[in-house]
Amino acid sequence: MDPTERAKTDALGVYNAYWQQLQLAYAKASTDGTDIKKYAVSPVLNGLEDEMKNLRTAHRIVIGQVSVGNPTVTSIALNQKVPSASISSCLDVGHWDMVDQATKKKVALPPERRTKYVTLATVERWPDGWKVIKDDPQDRPC
Repeated sequence: MDPTERAKTDALGVYNAYWQQLQLAYAKASTDGTDIKKYAVSPVLNGLEDEMKNLRTAHRIVIGQVSVGNPTVTSIALNQKVPSASISSCLDVGHWDMVDQATKKKVALPPERRTKYVTLATVERWPDGWKVIKDDPQDRPC
């Protein structure tokens, strides 16, 4: 496999692992006990920690499955000081439910909220592997 294809495969692998770890974190409103720090760094990690704090304050967790559809490397730059790649995917959160932490009853969310949308991520290759540095949900359906 040529270096560019290998880099794309590795970047997508980290992106998918990142989403698996996000699901674990949201299910307990904490990154403790997850491997999220293997796959994400600031600023995305700081934003996630803020979200976890807000969930804990509201006594909420998010359970179920996120579907990361068709993750695709849309650009890759390997010949720079910190190699990077852009990834686009279709995120489906329709089976990911916010619930009350104690009762596990669903929390009502706005019916007009988008449950299937495009998300754009940036990953960089650090000395210890690819890391998600940006995860930017788009206000458009997929």
